[in-house]
Amino acid sequence: MSVSCGVECVVILGFSRWLWKRCTYVGSDDSATWPPATPDEFEPVPRVCRLILAVYEPDLRHPKYLPAGGYRLDPDWVVKRVTYEQTLGHAPPYLIYVDHDHREIVVAIRGLNLAKESDYELLLDNRLGQQMFDGGYVHRGLLKSAIWLLNEESETLKRLWVENGSNYDLVFAGHSLGSGVASILAVIVVNHGDQLGGVPRSKVRCYAVAPARCMSLNLAVKYADVIHSIILQDDFLPRTPTPLEDIFKSIFCLPCLLFAVCLRDTFIPEGRKLRDPRRLYAPGRMYHIVERKFCRCGRYPPEVRTAIPVDGRFEHIVLSCNVTSDHGIIWIEREAEKALQIMRESNAETITTAPNIQKIERLRSIEKEHKDALERAVRLNIPHAVTSQDVENPDSNRQDEESRPSQEEKSADVVLNDKARPRNPKTKWDEVIKKLMKRDESGKLRLNRETNDPT
Repeated sequence: MSVSCGVECVVILGFSRWLWKRCTYVGSDDSATWPPATPDEFEPVPRVCRLILAVYEPDLRHPKYLPAGGYRLDPDWVVKRVTYEQTLGHAPPYLIYVDHDHREIVVAIRGLNLAKESDYELLLDNRLGQQMFDGGYVHRGLLKSAIWLLNEESETLKRLWVENGSNYDLVFAGHSLGSGVASILAVIVVNHGDQLGGVPRSKVRCYAVAPARCMSLNLAVKYADVIHSIILQDDFLPRTPTPLEDIFKSIFCLPCLLFAVCLRDTFIPEGRKLRDPRRLYAPGRMYHIVERKFCRCGRYPPEVRTAIPVDGRFEHIVLSCNVTSDHGIIWIEREAEKALQIMRESNAETITTAPNIQKIERLRSIEKEHKDALERAVRLNIPHAVTSQDVENPDSNRQDEESRPSQEEKSADVVLNDKARPRNPKTKWDEVIKKLMKRDESGKLRLNRETNDPT
């Protein structure tokens, strides 16, 4: 009797401890040890958020959904607006904008439309570990959407790049569903910038706002110098390891799903998560906007923290009433703008060195953080992780891959079906993608530079 009572006490205490830790876990805990972002590196974020919001407008000259302060863009610089009727369900609506003030060519992609069946079809076109790409895994539907968009717009982007002196930055930006498409677009262009007129890696950037988990951990870290993920406090999407297709199947009972995922992941060791090469993550460098504190009411002046985490990469679901509202692009734009103003005011008060010197020092520290993250991924035995030398000298690896028999390049049909092929493409991006996806002689898909079998 005493033994059974003792066991019951242990179980009750253990469950109480778990419940306390889960209920007191807040979104700010994910980035508690991260350093603050600087105004220079965070400055583009509110601007790209406004461009993404502009995709929702049917007429930018007579806007209906103005954010605070307006869109602050010139409608004459909008090169192209593409709607659902024009994408035919292959991609979310997007906008191409040439920002001459900031010397940027921007492709802004909207988020999920709950009323559009085509968006659900895009999300559901994936299974865990189904799509291998560039030495890792990505979401199959998002990859197909990115390839379709490049097939349609690569000539436009190439023309804009050349017309503007080949020195503008090429920026991909997206929210939610669009963030996944934008991230994979950036990866493709980084690897094949020569197809767009010779765009170098240093001129390609991506801003994934409220990012979807769209690529494996090795890719998320590898492209952290290109992709920047922006997360507002408790946003559920970058924290939910459940596949996107399952999340949006359960969108109308999302709290139940999040609680079940939270309970399940409690019993999965961290090492097992890291060793699973098929597990998808939010991509790139993280910018976490924090505006609420534990057991405090209301919103506080937002602060922005940044890092390139490898382990502990937004792995914990936050049980909060703000998990869905923090996913909204309107709230993110508003809080990002507030945070930027606060950073500028604080920086002006505490400045001790010349701005140019500060900027150079920060660029060096960003480069070092990326190298450190790559090396940490290798030390943690992340499947297919690459070193900083591999990122800096990709040509040597690419030459080895291109010398392989052409039989290994038969996987384009996995990416792009006949319905999604362009009518008269000058650059066939499904053919280009073959270089990043391989089959062995038995016909089985294998990763580039594969060193371990998937576990």
